[in-house]
Amino acid sequence: MIKQKKTGQIIVISSPSGGGKGSVIAGLLKNDNKTRWLSVSATSRKPRPGEVEGVNYYYLTEEEFKKKIDEDYFLEYTNYADNYYGTPKEYIKEKLNKGIDVILEIEIEGAANIKKLIPEALFIFIMPPSLKELVRRLKNRGTETNEKIIERFHTAYKEINEVTKYNYVVVNDVLENAIDKVEAIIKAEKCRVDRIEEVFLDTKEEEIHELLINKDLKNEVVADKIK
Repeated sequence: MIKQKKTGQIIVISSPSGGGKGSVIAGLLKNDNKTRWLSVSATSRKPRPGEVEGVNYYYLTEEEFKKKIDEDYFLEYTNYADNYYGTPKEYIKEKLNKGIDVILEIEIEGAANIKKLIPEALFIFIMPPSLKELVRRLKNRGTETNEKIIERFHTAYKEINEVTKYNYVVVNDVLENAIDKVEAIIKAEKCRVDRIEEVFLDTKEEEIHELLINKDLKNEVVADKIK
């Protein structure tokens, strides 16, 4: 009876540094990597231990990144914590047209840029359970100086105040629970009325109901349908 839009949806997922958006996204892709695709961002920052080129980010020098900006390579880009981050345009439209949801793992400013360009996208904010826990996660990374951790903490405090600009907020206290909540949000969004492309009649009962709206029950056409 209802035909939903076959195009995929852009899903923007943000969190403060240390909020756990990467872990949540990894869980979403583990659950379904056929109808979901993570758009890998580019960055001018150096890779952290364990990060892989083309999986976590595309790593560019600052000079290379600025050149890409001039070439209109990015859907959006921003400067965060003294490093550039950007979303390549490549493949996004192609994936959406195939009915594949595109996940964008981007910072708050980048998400704001996307909202201006694509207001119908789904925006989800991953919230740490507390600022104390956020600091603990940043320290446990073991990849940044105390000065950098303090800087990221102050930035996170400001970013949390931007949560009202998102459609949904999910607290990442227990990772599995956070993943389940995001899954529920995505499924619910698929049922939105504005994703209905067409309403059609596909059963005899529906056809009869449609005829009864405008015709008398004694009408021969209706009577034939009931037989």
